[in-house]
Order: sequence, then C-alpha cells, then structure tokens
Amino acid sequence: MSAFASVTARRIAAAALTAGALVSVVTLPASAADHARPERSKVQISAVQYDSPGRDDRSNRSLNREWVEITNTGRRAVNLDGWTLRDEDDHTFTFHHYRLDGRATVRIHTGEGRDTRTDLFQDRRNYVWDNRSDTATLRNDHGRFIDDASWGHHRHGGGHGHGHGHR
Repeated sequence: MSAFASVTARRIAAAALTAGALVSVVTLPASAADHARPERSKVQISAVQYDSPGRDDRSNRSLNREWVEITNTGRRAVNLDGWTLRDEDDHTFTFHHYRLDGRATVRIHTGEGRDTRTDLFQDRRNYVWDNRSDTATLRNDHGRFIDDASWGHHRHGGGHGHGHGHR
C-alpha cells in the first residue's frame, strides 16, 4: 500500500467517524424528547375579593363575600391535599382531600358553608384579608411557594396587584 493510499484511507476513516458522531449528536435530542416529563399543571391565585361588598358587619353572608380563587390552568387534575393559603398575619387555610380538576377554579370563602367542587369555606367568624394591604400566599404540601397576590402597600416591600411566581 502506498503512502498516498494510507493517508487517503485514514482520511476516509476519520470522515466516517466524524459523520457517525454527528448523526448520534443529532439523534440525541429526539431520544431525549421521547423521555420528557409530562406536562406539569399550573396552579395559581387567579382572583381575590379582599373587600367584601357592602357593610363589613361580620355576618356570614358578608364573610363569604370575601374570597380567593385558585385556578388550575393545566389539563391534569392536581391534588391540593395539604396545600395552604395564608395571609400576612398567618391566618392559614389548609386544603383537605381536595382535587382541583384541570382548567378549573375553586373559590375559598372566609365564612362558614358547605364545601362543593367549586366553593370551599374556611369556617371563620372574622375577616381574613386586610382591605388596605395584604398578601395571599399559596404553598404546596411540601411548603414550597406556588403563587401569591398582593394589594396595597404591603409589608414585603410595597406594590400593587398580582405577583404570580414571585417571592
């Protein structure tokens, strides 16, 4: 075999190895995509009625007009058992045996009532959410931050409106 043929053979072998490496790199993302995690449902605080309409007379009707809505924007149901909804004064509502369906909303009222798929009740006799300023914070059953909503000049640095995903 001549020196020229030997160099040519090495170049062909190197080119084949390079091409094989490129093909395997190109196929890696496709195989990784096959093992991607399933979609995670997104649960968030979607609305807060912190100032009960009408007179604040502490009647059950007035207490139940104060509420927080939690929405699951994902397609899959989420088990909220052990999740908490808390205000800045540490008033805490804990979800017990509740699954929030995909693309569904539940309203958590302050007063007393009968729980349904769309309405849950904290069974309190006093208001929870401060009319001037407060923050509603949602945490999962491991205590991890999920979402919050703030209004007025609150203790955590001031601000207005929703704070989805910040904290």
